[in-house]
Amino acid sequence: MIILTGGAGFIGSNVLTELNRRGVEDVIVVDDLTDGHKFSNLVDAKFLDYFDKDEFRGMVNANSRDLHDIECIIHLGACSDTTEWNGKYMLDNNYAYSKELLHFSNTIGCRLVYASSAAVYGLNPEFLETPTNERPLNVYGYSKLMFDRYVRQLAPELRANVVGLRYFNVYGPGESHKNKMASVFYHFHQQLLDEQTVRLFGASHNCSDGEHQRDFIHVDDAVGVTLWMADHGEVSGIFNCGTGHASTFNDVARAIIDYHGVGDIDYIEMPHHLRPAYQSFTCADLGNLRNAGYKAGFATVSEGAKRYLDCLTGNG
Repeated sequence: MIILTGGAGFIGSNVLTELNRRGVEDVIVVDDLTDGHKFSNLVDAKFLDYFDKDEFRGMVNANSRDLHDIECIIHLGACSDTTEWNGKYMLDNNYAYSKELLHFSNTIGCRLVYASSAAVYGLNPEFLETPTNERPLNVYGYSKLMFDRYVRQLAPELRANVVGLRYFNVYGPGESHKNKMASVFYHFHQQLLDEQTVRLFGASHNCSDGEHQRDFIHVDDAVGVTLWMADHGEVSGIFNCGTGHASTFNDVARAIIDYHGVGDIDYIEMPHHLRPAYQSFTCADLGNLRNAGYKAGFATVSEGAKRYLDCLTGNG
């Protein structure tokens, strides 16, 4: 049996879809449906049971025997809003909750695969999973780094191996409920439909118009890494989950314009309040992931954009 937290969310619902495609349905889904829009991500899914996050945390802290027949916990539930500055709320959701699951998984001896984030790197130009490169710019990134550090501290005494995945810029189906935190692929597509224009940030951070770069990874590829880690109990540690290639926002905009066959790019000034905590460049170092044995490739921006837009437009 698998516990999947954040199962109604973006990456989580895609993990559940892939598990179902593989014939796996003995999954307990955990989420917080205060935002009921996420229900649509579960409509076609098959799973054993659903628990609200608060109820589930109570069961975990009570060491409920109802949860003891577990092979793996895939912990994707978190507050992922990088603009949220309520530190108490963020640390409870992303740090305290994760610690509870770590200790529970250790008690019952099951594997834990959890979501970390590339936000832990901040403005550091090196994206290798070492403490010297970790300088988060916001409390979201700090909450993820705190748990990474906690895992590193306890790793030698844990009964089962634990894996943290530092997701880079994930995009794809199932993210529309994220609103402002949805990917630029989603927002550029909507802008093009509404105005036939895609808006990108102009020059800043020593980058020309639209030339800020990110490591964009299609959710299918992020799911592939996640479930590979769930399947390989011999692997432990913290790993980047990106493509190892940085693309510009211009690349994304052009891929979406090319798909639709119409549209222009409008460059706008980056708001001043965003500038201090803005990552103008990210690119996953995949050395540790490859050394762990993960061999699959990753979709390019143009390939991933077509796959995603086929879904958004009903063509796929």
